[in-house]
Amino acid sequence: MTIVVGYMPTAPGHAALDAAIHEAERRGTDLVVVQPRPRRHQPPEVVADIDVEQEKLARSGVRYELRQPDHDSDPADVILDTAREHDAELIVLGLRRRSPVGKIIMASTAQRVLLESPCPVLCVKAVYD
Repeated sequence: MTIVVGYMPTAPGHAALDAAIHEAERRGTDLVVVQPRPRRHQPPEVVADIDVEQEKLARSGVRYELRQPDHDSDPADVILDTAREHDAELIVLGLRRRSPVGKIIMASTAQRVLLESPCPVLCVKAVYD
């Protein structure tokens, strides 16, 4: 079985990746990291952050696959399709707080994944200092 994690280089994304690594180690399973490709004009610190996360994955010893769909792809579709394709036992997502207006105007990737997931979903929040 496999764990799928939706990752972005943000505080909730780091928390999700850490939780996914922990769960993969605990369950003795593989990990698929779904991360949109950086845009061409991405700040250098974002690209460097991605490299640091790949080093963290390599150090963990967990077998992983990095899936980088085009940045134009719908993240919820990619995460759900990946979970179905790998017969995932768990999806891990990082959550952030949204205002009530933000909830009305834009559909959340996390909300879609929660409602349409073929397996349990673990949602984590970032620890803020």
